[in-house]
Amino acid sequence: MLALVAACFALAGPAAAQSVALRGADGGVTTLEAPELAALPRVSIPLTIYGEAHVFEGPLLIDVLTATGIQTGAALRGPALAQAVVVRAADGYAVVFGLAELDPGTRPNRIILADTVDGAPLKAGDGPFRLVAEGDLRPARSVRQVTAVEVVRLSTSGTHP
Repeated sequence: MLALVAACFALAGPAAAQSVALRGADGGVTTLEAPELAALPRVSIPLTIYGEAHVFEGPLLIDVLTATGIQTGAALRGPALAQAVVVRAADGYAVVFGLAELDPGTRPNRIILADTVDGAPLKAGDGPFRLVAEGDLRPARSVRQVTAVEVVRLSTSGTHP
């Protein structure tokens, strides 16, 4: 019986690696599989890493996050602006964005969850998903091996420090 359980986990490993967990500000968790992400509208962004120019492609992160029920576009105002997005990698690396940073209705630089580079799937050390932030002067927020994205509602109690 133990061997059967271990075999199930072994088979589930690669499938789990081809998905990203999304946690909304309400605490609800949704998992999007690679085919679901690939079906979203796609954007290409050039990025130079260690002197090498590449073109990454994938959906806008804001489009991925719509699965969590976030407000976007004109509805992204007021208390919705007090939300942060934490992007987590398999190795524990994490970066944070303000939700408005992700919305093309707020700022022109796009942020994508890439699944291809130069027309090919990302290599194992980078993928299956990589965050790419257009306009960053260095790729420090270009998280490799993205496993989870979390929307965090910051306090809007009205008190200021």
